[in-house]
Amino acid sequence: MRRRLLIALTVFAALAVLAFAIPLSLTAATSRTQELVLGRSGDADRFATLADAAGSAGGVQALADEVGRYHELYGENVLVVDARGAPIVNAGVEVSDVRIRAAVAAARRNQRPQQVDRLTPWSAPVMLIARPVGTGVQVNGAVVIEASTAAARATIARVWAVIAVGALGAMVVFVLLALVLSRWVLRPLAAMSDAVAELTATLPKPRGRAPITRNYGGPPEVRDLAESVDAMATAVADSADAQHQLVADTAHAMRNPLAALMIRLDSLEYAVPGQASATFRGATAEVERLTALLDDLLELAVAQAPASFGTAASADERCDPAQVVADRIDAWGSAFDDAGMRLTTARRPDGSVSPAPPDSGEDSGSHSAAAISSAALAQILDVALSNSCRYAGSGAHTVVGVSDEPGWVRVQVADDGPGVAPDELDKLTARFFRGSAAAAGGTGLGLSIAQALATAWGARLTVEAVHPHGLAVTVRIPEVAR
Repeated sequence: MRRRLLIALTVFAALAVLAFAIPLSLTAATSRTQELVLGRSGDADRFATLADAAGSAGGVQALADEVGRYHELYGENVLVVDARGAPIVNAGVEVSDVRIRAAVAAARRNQRPQQVDRLTPWSAPVMLIARPVGTGVQVNGAVVIEASTAAARATIARVWAVIAVGALGAMVVFVLLALVLSRWVLRPLAAMSDAVAELTATLPKPRGRAPITRNYGGPPEVRDLAESVDAMATAVADSADAQHQLVADTAHAMRNPLAALMIRLDSLEYAVPGQASATFRGATAEVERLTALLDDLLELAVAQAPASFGTAASADERCDPAQVVADRIDAWGSAFDDAGMRLTTARRPDGSVSPAPPDSGEDSGSHSAAAISSAALAQILDVALSNSCRYAGSGAHTVVGVSDEPGWVRVQVADDGPGVAPDELDKLTARFFRGSAAAAGGTGLGLSIAQALATAWGARLTVEAVHPHGLAVTVRIPEVAR
């Protein structure tokens, strides 16, 4: 590919140099040609003026002397004829030449021969310059100069040589730059292509997924790299699906043995002697904790790979967040009462929630629809409410609020409990992480499940501290016009 890129850059550089050098060369040749034509035309006009004034033998002799000196000085032939075409003064011109005769005839008819627009190093060695003698009404003869183009052609050749050398130097510089640029651009591409090819060779072949096939254009190396990246992307996607499926399958497979174990433990409860009852209760609690952990793992697998379980987010699905919040508050009310906590809904004038008492008179108002299913939003709220009920502590107040933001619907669960340490806020959504001050119980997967569900629906879940103390779980859901 480096050779092809170098060739392409060289061709572009050559076109750029030629686009500059050719017009410059033509302009220089045209300028030198016009200089020669204007100079010799002025000489011909001067001889025509002298010939028109040469009415006597003395005038003819003066014209002959002038033409002779011009011939000796410039080495160019000059012919002056009268009105009948007979030569008056001839300084080296071959009168019988067809071109001379045609130029004389044209000048006697008050016409000027067509001049060369641009000389080149290989143009004719002589250029004819002809002028009529007399006025435009009466022509009394003609003047013809055989102007030598040798000096002009030599000048043009030198200028063209200088331009050619400059163009060649520019081409050398451009080729060197193209070589350096091609190496700089393609070295990391080649290294990446080799690395990706080696990695792709070690990856398993895609299973259960159609390989990505596209008709790539460009050089073969780039096509190979693109195909390797496609194969790697397919393998990575398969691996991620396999991991999610493994978690789900493991959770499913272990629930039946755990259920059987729980049944056996229940049947042994009355046969356990008193001195072993504490150990029996501990074992039962551990089995229950393991069952809860498997349930959470299954929910996390479903949230992270919804398409695998037929619960993919639908662009047409929406819900009324205020109604979902009201349903969850009703469902969790008794649990909060048993924990000695208050659960209310409230809204500040700016739309954010605050731990205001139920009789504060604040109204949640009407809100836009949210682009999320009722079940998904309810599951996210259940996670936030469960954490608040479990960890906020007795006497805490939990507030659930709904507000509108530009393009988003904001649902927040905030409490005025002890909260968590500032350096632990960003870790709360990590799997299996539990705050250092958290009470016993829980699997550390709840907020991970909620965040995975929010991400699957295009929402954003954040965990923030509440001033002066407490914790708030906020989910921003894309707004949908009602």
